[in-house]
This record gives sequence, C-alpha cells and structure tokens, in this order.
Amino acid sequence: MVDVLYFAWVRERIGLPREQIETQAATVNDLVAELRAREPRYEAAFADLTALRVALDQELATFDSPLADVREVAFFPPMTGG
Repeated sequence: MVDVLYFAWVRERIGLPREQIETQAATVNDLVAELRAREPRYEAAFADLTALRVALDQELATFDSPLADVREVAFFPPMTGG
C-alpha cells in the first residue's frame, strides 16, 4: 500500500488531494501506467510527464525510480522561482 499525493493542477484534474493505492508497480512509471488506465481524469493528469515532478518519501526522484519500500509518492508541477 502506498500513499499517493497530488498537488496543484494534478489535484484539480484528478479531484483528490491524496489516496492510498494497492500496487505491484516496480517503478514510478509503472505506477503512472496503472493510474492512467483507471479512468480519463488520471489519463488527463498524467498525459505529459515532462510537466510533472515526483517525490518519493519527500525526496525528489525520477519516473524510473524504484518503488520498493516507498511509503509516499507525490506528484506536482515543477516549481518556478520568482
């Protein structure tokens, strides 16, 4: 079981701030594929992975990072300075 958190427009498209997911995904990419297959709102949220960042247990990661022993996955748009 993994906690998945959604921020900013990702949360708006999916309609949830967080959810617990039972997954056998080996990597973040595998998890994204599972989520995209769920329903159109997930497909819309994950349509362009270049517009997303991911953190595993609050550490920035890549989409090919392994999910073994990860408790929390967070998806969010890149932060901009200003």
